[in-house]
Amino acid sequence: MKTREVARRIFDALERHYPGADTELIYRTPFELLVATILSAQSTDARVNIVTPALFKKYPDARALARAGTDDVEPIILSTGFFRQKAKSIVGMAQALVDHHGGDVPADMDALVKLPGVGRKTANVVLGHALGVPGFPVDRHVLRVSNRLGLVHSEEPETVEERLCAYLPPPRWTRGSDTLILHGRRLCRPKPLCERCNARKDCDFYRSGGVAVRAGFASRTAKAAGVAAKPRKRR
Repeated sequence: MKTREVARRIFDALERHYPGADTELIYRTPFELLVATILSAQSTDARVNIVTPALFKKYPDARALARAGTDDVEPIILSTGFFRQKAKSIVGMAQALVDHHGGDVPADMDALVKLPGVGRKTANVVLGHALGVPGFPVDRHVLRVSNRLGLVHSEEPETVEERLCAYLPPPRWTRGSDTLILHGRRLCRPKPLCERCNARKDCDFYRSGGVAVRAGFASRTAKAAGVAAKPRKRR
């Protein structure tokens, strides 16, 4: 893993490349962001942004959505995938907000993760973007990019979140996550565009010739990038 100095140099370089990095989900309230983030699982932000205007027009707040039947919600969110489970989750989440929080989204991690369909990633998205509470969402892009760079050597989201938070002061957590997510979507893809990355001089993946350092992650990352992984020595 990197020293704090090197890690901050990486984040600084990436943030210069993605100035103003932010979530690409469109929302007006914490409730809308919470719903949109749940819907974004196994989908794209662009797809969710197509669906949510109609959803929020019909169900503008938690109280309205809590009264909805899942059969009414499913056709609206159909194109986001896994629509039956997502409909159950967002209606159940809205009911829990009404029953336990007066219909408001709580600015508290422990309270958020008790809501149906809400894990740490979703909670951190809402806390950091809509409620002013520092959070570092860890999604598949953050996992891939942070491991390639050598910022972490783990695929456990909570371990990765803890380590990445240790590199930066809390006011930079949410922006740091947004930056890694955008980098993962645009350049550090499964097949990365390394020559266009301005953090490559500090990147373990690039410096090793396209092979991730951590055993177990190396072969999958290298295969996705179209390069051969170095064989592991037998002991």
